[in-house]
Amino acid sequence: MTEITEGSKAPAFDMPADGDGRATLSGPTVLYFYPKADTPGCTNEAKDFTAHADAFAKAGVTVIGVSKDPVKKLDKFKAKYDLKATLASDEETGVTEAYGVWVEKSMYGKTYMGIERATFLIDGAGVVRRVWRKVSVKGHAEEVLAAAQAL
Repeated sequence: MTEITEGSKAPAFDMPADGDGRATLSGPTVLYFYPKADTPGCTNEAKDFTAHADAFAKAGVTVIGVSKDPVKKLDKFKAKYDLKATLASDEETGVTEAYGVWVEKSMYGKTYMGIERATFLIDGAGVVRRVWRKVSVKGHAEEVLAAAQAL
């Protein structure tokens, strides 16, 4: 697994997305990975990105959230909370693996593979400009927005 760092070329992707859409890397992008739709932390993160959707759009930056959830679940999640970001499904984990966020996790003494909460800010040339790993949700969307506005 390759570590994606600031200055790295972002791996290209093409994933199914909510609303029968596709999520691809084209132009400045915030790519945020979250473990599971409609869970408390993931919901708060999605709502925070939604609260700043207009500012991201004004900065010319597309926001894409990625989980392993099937598209049907993402459609329900998006509708339930009126989310504005594109939600992409990486059921086969190819994109999460390419970005190095498919990791071993542990809970209640059991280990399992899952998505690390992480965010990548990618510029219009496809270069990773900022990386946030092991994200804490509170204040994260604002920090990402400030970095996106500085591109």
